[in-house]
Amino acid sequence: MAKVLIVVDMLNDFVHKDGALFFQAGADIIPAVKKRIEAYIAAEDVIIFLCDAHAEDDKEFARFDKHAVKKTWGAGVVADLVAVLSGYDTIFMPKTRYSGFYNTGLGVELIQREADVVEVVGVCTSICVMDTVGGLANRDYKVTIPYDCVADFDPEAHTAAIGRMATLYGAEIFKSA
Repeated sequence: MAKVLIVVDMLNDFVHKDGALFFQAGADIIPAVKKRIEAYIAAEDVIIFLCDAHAEDDKEFARFDKHAVKKTWGAGVVADLVAVLSGYDTIFMPKTRYSGFYNTGLGVELIQREADVVEVVGVCTSICVMDTVGGLANRDYKVTIPYDCVADFDPEAHTAAIGRMATLYGAEIFKSA
């Protein structure tokens, strides 16, 4: 069995000051997320980056400003996190919707890696993090979430999402540092 770290949307457009949908709380978690990645590398555990990669005319842009268009700087993982990967066998999985399971190979990857515990970090807590955690819970994975490694542009939605993931999805919420 394996431990897997899923890093959700730690992309330039969300967590870099020049990003299209930048929010400070997202940038603020970068050091804590970096430490989690380093811990998984040290333990030689699996790391999967889920990355928004939208088409130019994605329907999601009716709800949110244009962001993370595939093959653009905004869709790239923020440099501070890429820097620690240096040659580590990391999976980068593009996604086009909130859930990391929608039209991706995430489910197959978790089965092939014989995952039993999945830790989730990243942004946004009330959107892509929560929808991905819901998919993990529906597949009976044990899910852990370090609350200092998730963030949302809406503080109230963040708090509600943490509560929902703990009570409805059974996620173990903890402080990483």
